[in-house]
Amino acid sequence: MNIHPTAIVSEKAELGENVSVGPYAIIEAETKIGDGCDIAAHAVVKSYVTLGKNCKVHAHAVIGDLPQDLGFDGVVTYVKVGDNCTMREGMTINRATGEGNATVVGDNCYLMGYSHLAHNCVIGNNVILANNALLAGHVHVGDRAFIGGGAAIHQFVHLGRMVMVAGVTGLTKDLPPFCTAVMTKPDRIVGLNVVGMRRGGFDAETRKKIKQTYKTLFSSGLNVSQALERLEAEEPHPVTREIIDFIRASKRGVCTM
Repeated sequence: MNIHPTAIVSEKAELGENVSVGPYAIIEAETKIGDGCDIAAHAVVKSYVTLGKNCKVHAHAVIGDLPQDLGFDGVVTYVKVGDNCTMREGMTINRATGEGNATVVGDNCYLMGYSHLAHNCVIGNNVILANNALLAGHVHVGDRAFIGGGAAIHQFVHLGRMVMVAGVTGLTKDLPPFCTAVMTKPDRIVGLNVVGMRRGGFDAETRKKIKQTYKTLFSSGLNVSQALERLEAEEPHPVTREIIDFIRASKRGVCTM
């Protein structure tokens, strides 16, 4: 373990093996820092935070500060970060609101400088947030999503698996799996994340099935409810079922083409 003499580490913090803590960093009580983590200079890890193995917290990042919720009454809540995550300089993750709840980040996530995860966000695996991307409270993000720099996601919005949100895009509705969104067409789907699907190992037949599913949903002349019924009547492919389930579960309404 390598702890700089100017760092402040609570005796009630649990640090794993081979943890590095840089100058003037602060690790508060009731934290758990996994093996191989690197906490850089001036970074702050607040109480009730758990970091998995091999995470990197860069300078001036603040992980686990209080939720920015006027109704928060000081109860115990958490931040839980998976393995192999990078939190770049100045980025922030807030604790959840509501006793016992957690803000959750999956494995292998890359959260760039000055991005923000608000209270009760749930982020999947292999998610990338570019610089200054902002996620409001209770946002859910599926695996392998990419959110561009300066994008702003409204509270309670859900983003599906492998979506791509372009920089400076604002979303107030749910973005279904495998779709892309851009700033010039708010709350609209502008295409499919073909590059992301290829990188994710989807074969040509699966990509074709996804394209056909969205064509039925938004280009068949049916309303969404009718299109869902047609898709369900056809013994849907697993990726089609994923899209159907996402849309049926939406509470804010989904982006459309």
